[in-house]
Amino acid sequence: MKRLIWSELDTVARSESLRRPAQADATDRAATVARLIAQVRADGDATLRALTRRYDGCELAALAVSDAEFAAAEACVAPPLRAAIGEARERIALFHRAGAPAAVRVETAPGVICERILRPLQRVGLYVPAGTAPLPSTVLMLAVPAQLAGCTDIVLCTPANAKGECDPVVLYTARLCGVTRVFKLGGAQAIAAMAYGTASVPRCDKLFGPGNAWVTEAKRQVANDPAGAAIDLPAGPSEVLIIADAQADAAFVAADLLSQAEHGSDSQAVLLSPSRALLDAVAVALEEQLQTLPRAEFARAALAHSRLVEVVDLAEALDISNDYAPEHLILNVADARALLPGVCNAGSVFLGAWSPEAVGDYCSGTNHVLPTYGYARAWSGVSVASFVKLITVQELSPDGLRAIGPCARTLAAAEQLHAHERAVALRLARLEEAA
Repeated sequence: MKRLIWSELDTVARSESLRRPAQADATDRAATVARLIAQVRADGDATLRALTRRYDGCELAALAVSDAEFAAAEACVAPPLRAAIGEARERIALFHRAGAPAAVRVETAPGVICERILRPLQRVGLYVPAGTAPLPSTVLMLAVPAQLAGCTDIVLCTPANAKGECDPVVLYTARLCGVTRVFKLGGAQAIAAMAYGTASVPRCDKLFGPGNAWVTEAKRQVANDPAGAAIDLPAGPSEVLIIADAQADAAFVAADLLSQAEHGSDSQAVLLSPSRALLDAVAVALEEQLQTLPRAEFARAALAHSRLVEVVDLAEALDISNDYAPEHLILNVADARALLPGVCNAGSVFLGAWSPEAVGDYCSGTNHVLPTYGYARAWSGVSVASFVKLITVQELSPDGLRAIGPCARTLAAAEQLHAHERAVALRLARLEEAA
């Protein structure tokens, strides 16, 4: 990891030093994804089979996972892993149920009732990548809040291996969460299928889940198409920013940096600390831990564009973090909660030495589908609210219209929207006649 002293950098150098890894060939990728989406829309299942043959190396007789395949997958999952998945599911449900949006009913003036009612999205599409490692935890993070929201139809796509089989733990977790419509599809073609529908894959109203650059680009394109589908949030590669003081354990900090770096070569890990001794110790601990890390190849590639940054104090570190807007923010300092009020931009925050980011990925109860690449400045992670629509309702009695009608007429006249004013004035006049 590159070492930096923040006070020695000018404004341009500071901006460049924390720039996310560039998404190479973005223009070419966008054009390729556009062609792929067009092919899926034109030829449906035939294109899906051809693309699966090309990219996943398998020939699929059926795109959907069968009941027999679900049963076989369940038999492959060891009891301790089943127990861990069930345990995580309960905690995720507990937290997301508590944070779910609620209906509202308020009388804003005598005779004027305003309400907010909730309606679940009818059909949602969940994408669970396989890539360099299967992600059954993503099934939990998406399917549990979808169930709590009351979505009537949940579709899931996940890539198959060369044998035409999906990861058994992903299938087991899906079925445990009540998701039985699973398709053996990955990449941009899976996004296109769920956005527009084919003979086998139903069209979905909104798409959820992380993915590689191709998946991200496909989600962007279908979200920008009125005929496509909404998406959960914009995202890029996974990332973590850690603020640590001199009391932090260097081994803990190094482990947290590597837990993000091992996601892939385009991930980014940043450490901010006022302690030069800690930065030195973390650099040593990183190298030591890399020696025994099975995914060291991915981690080393990510560390090439990651940073160890010396700052003046924790306040400066917090300013840098808010500007960077990390997906994951770890506050490994003596009084972590004291820094929390100053956190403005972050996807998820982990307080103190005993709160590794990894628990948020799996089983603390929060969601790991979060805005990355700086989108945490304006976006939130996935929750039950992501799967519902909030619809407002208003009901006025005659007295209610008498009370607020003049206000509406004045504002409509100021905007020179005379039909708006007339719609109120006619009713007020009728009430006056009746009186």
